[in-house]
This record gives sequence, structure tokens and C-alpha cells, in this order.
Amino acid sequence: MNTLTQLGRATAIPDSPAEAVLERAPNPHPGALYLARFTAPEFTSICPVTGQPDFGVLVLDYAPKDWIVESKSLKLFLQSFRNHGAFHEDCTIAVAKRVIDAIDPAWLRIGGYWNPRGGMPIDVFWQTGAPPQGLWLPDQGVPLYRGRG
Repeated sequence: MNTLTQLGRATAIPDSPAEAVLERAPNPHPGALYLARFTAPEFTSICPVTGQPDFGVLVLDYAPKDWIVESKSLKLFLQSFRNHGAFHEDCTIAVAKRVIDAIDPAWLRIGGYWNPRGGMPIDVFWQTGAPPQGLWLPDQGVPLYRGRG
């Protein structure tokens, strides 16, 4: 049994994504094909060039195998980006790769829906491959940027 070190106790936000510990728990339904979704509607990082804040919505969908992501550790991991300088593409893909490293899911996709800076939104999408046959895959529910019009 994996020992969870953050759940049920006070845990400070890590200073950086590299210092964050992403924890896992045994999948309570191994062998069942299902989708788990985490949505981070207030994801924040900083521009690596200007130091200005960047804001976006991250939607992480995955089909578990043996492990699931422990949600408090994921929340702390995502919050560790608030003072981390990286481009939108790097933040989005780095989150997905850390989850993959932690739980080795059957399938994963991430959508990074970033608010405009300099008048241009940047949306980043990535997945590990085709979704497993029979997996219910709902829309991520984040409208594409339409500005004022």
C-alpha cells in the first residue's frame, strides 16, 4: 500500500514544480474503463521573459490503470506553478508528463486554455494517443476564446 504523506495534514505549497510531490493511490476499480477528470480553473504561472502572471484553465482527463492521482497532491503540484516561469506550452505538457510518470495511466489528455496576453490566447492540447475503445470522452467544457464578439 502506498503511503500518502500530504492528505489529512497541513502541507505548504511547494516553491516549484520540481519540489512538488505528486502522490498516487491504488485504483479502487482496476480493470474498469472509466475517465477521471481534474479541472483547474485558476491555474497560474509566470512568463519566463517578463515575469508577468499568466492565467488559464487546465483540464486533465485520464483513464486509470493500477493507480489514481491523489487530488490534494495534484492541487499542491498545480499551485507550485504560481511562481514558476515557463511558456504556456511547457506548463501544460509538464503537468501531463508528471501525472504520467506518477500513475502510468491507460490514456491521458490535457487541455490548457490560456487567457490572452498581448491580445492573443494560446490553447495547448496533448494526449498520449488514441483513447481506449469504449471510453466515454466528454467535451472538456471550456469555450474557445471569442473575445468581445
